[in-house]
Order: sequence, then structure tokens, then C-alpha cells
Amino acid sequence: MRKLILKMSVSADGFVGGPNGEMNWLFRTMDKSALDWIEKTLWQAGVHIMGSRTFYDMAAYWPTSSDSLAKPMNEIPKIVFSKKGFVEKTIANLTTLALKDKEQHDRDNGISNVSTLVNSLTWTNVPVATDLIGEITKLKQQEGKFVLAHGGASFARDLVKYGLIDEYRLLIHPVFLGNGLPLFSTLQNPLNLTLESSTVLKSGIIANIYKPIKQ
Repeated sequence: MRKLILKMSVSADGFVGGPNGEMNWLFRTMDKSALDWIEKTLWQAGVHIMGSRTFYDMAAYWPTSSDSLAKPMNEIPKIVFSKKGFVEKTIANLTTLALKDKEQHDRDNGISNVSTLVNSLTWTNVPVATDLIGEITKLKQQEGKFVLAHGGASFARDLVKYGLIDEYRLLIHPVFLGNGLPLFSTLQNPLNLTLESSTVLKSGIIANIYKPIKQ
């Protein structure tokens, strides 16, 4: 048996993106200590799962990125979840504002792109799942490292809604957005948590690990 962990960056007032999915607020406080914390989590995972829009963003970015997180993001297997099934399309037509914000951040900080065929191949022929509860139940019944969920917002909210998450790893950024994409809006009742650890990073980000208290 293995568990499902959700790793996401969250504003101090509980949003995972701006009203239109903006992520520029996230990159302003992302420093090496935060990247090291994320990388440690990435390498601990056996498979990455994500919604289709997040997949398009990542498939357009990670294969050619020299970002410090590119190696685990490219090497670890992925599964895409899509309610209507997944059709290969031109990635550039389906990426979101989050990708544009990340690319702008890279340009501002001198992070280059390097084309690597091997990395590109790791993002092709990715398994596609349409039955969220059924497929995640099967994944949890397998042996191996934990399943790591990345988002996007609607995919993460569905995981929250159906009580599929065994552990939350949330990077809480020192910024109030006032409005945006909430993470926990699908909860029908309060979800009680146990705080497993809390780490204050140099930039002011707080990395909290929570486990839901089973009712």
C-alpha cells in the first residue's frame, strides 16, 4: 500500500493561483531553500499525477529546462487524469498563464532552456486515467514509493472533495492575493488535520506537512 500526497504552493490566504491562474506571486518568494525542500519531495515519489492542463504546461516546460528541479520532474513517471479522456494536441495551444509566468521568471533570472530529446521522450505516451477514484484506489493498492499529485487547481479540488489525499505538503507563501483559485472550496464539512512538521524557509515560506484525521 502507498499513500497519495498533494504538494502545492498556497498563498497565505489560501489560494493556489490568481483569478486567472496567475503564478507570478509564487516565483517572487521561491528561493533555494524552497527549491531544495521541493526537490526532496519529488525524489521520494514513485509517480507524478496531474490534471491535463497542468500536464500540457509541464510537458511544454520541463523537457528543455535547466531549472534545478528538471531532473526529477523529467525522470519520474507520470499519469494524466482527464474526465473526458486525453487527446494529443498541439501543446502550445493548451498551455496556461502559469507557464507564461514561469517562462518570464526564467528569463528574468537567466535560467536557460536546453533541448534534450531524452527528456522530451519521458513526456510522451503518458498513461491517461478517466476514473479518478477507481484509478487512485488502484495506485494506492500497489507497492512502492508514494503517489505525488501536482494540480492544477480543479484536479486538486477533486482530490480534496473525495477525501483521496493522505498527506498535504503545502508551501505557504508570504503573500495575500485577496482573490484567486481556492484549494478547499469543495469541502462539504471541516477537515481536521494533524500538523506533522512545519519548516520556516529563508524567504519566509512556511513548509507545512499535514495529515487528515480519519473520522
